[in-house]
Amino acid sequence: MSRKKKDGLRKPDTVRQADYYKLHTKAIEDLVTADESNSPEVSQEELRRYQSGPKIKVSNLVKVLFIKAWFPGCVCYFFIWGLGGMLADQLDLLFVTGIALGVVTEMLTNNVLRFLEKSSGGNDRYMMFPQKSYITFPLNILYAFAVLFLVFMTYNAINLVILQITGATDTVPLGVGPVLFGVFYLCFDMILIQGKHLILDIVKGAKVKTH
Repeated sequence: MSRKKKDGLRKPDTVRQADYYKLHTKAIEDLVTADESNSPEVSQEELRRYQSGPKIKVSNLVKVLFIKAWFPGCVCYFFIWGLGGMLADQLDLLFVTGIALGVVTEMLTNNVLRFLEKSSGGNDRYMMFPQKSYITFPLNILYAFAVLFLVFMTYNAINLVILQITGATDTVPLGVGPVLFGVFYLCFDMILIQGKHLILDIVKGAKVKTH
């Protein structure tokens, strides 16, 4: 077979190889120069097909409630249980716990809620002070003292009722535990936050009527 015929046989392979490199070169150029202006729109359903994660979807409200109960429960575990034997005076223990609750709310709870937001400010309605500023730090501590007082009074009321029913005065029927403490704290926290929203709605409605 002549050299000319051999070149003729190899020509299609050479062309396909050239097209192959040309295609990949164009793909690389498209990738490098891609931005919002020249990229095709992709639907949310298509994006969800490539997202990893558990198939069981948990609603945002469930996540928020769990977080807002879990962090106070942790404070109860580390401070009320952990320091209960070191701080004999109950007022001192409550004072330290109140400060810890306020700090945790400002530094951890609210930041986690912001991290879980699907849009900016989406979880603000679940925070007493959603703004991020220096003033919210002391405000969250004062607010934590108020919620802690309500939780403390709830424990006292429940124990008083149980003692009245059973007549036993030598024991504390319902002790403070992380789980129940977190649930009580969550309940009063959400009640106060909803009360704040109700007051703000009333004020806004009154302003609208006056204009």
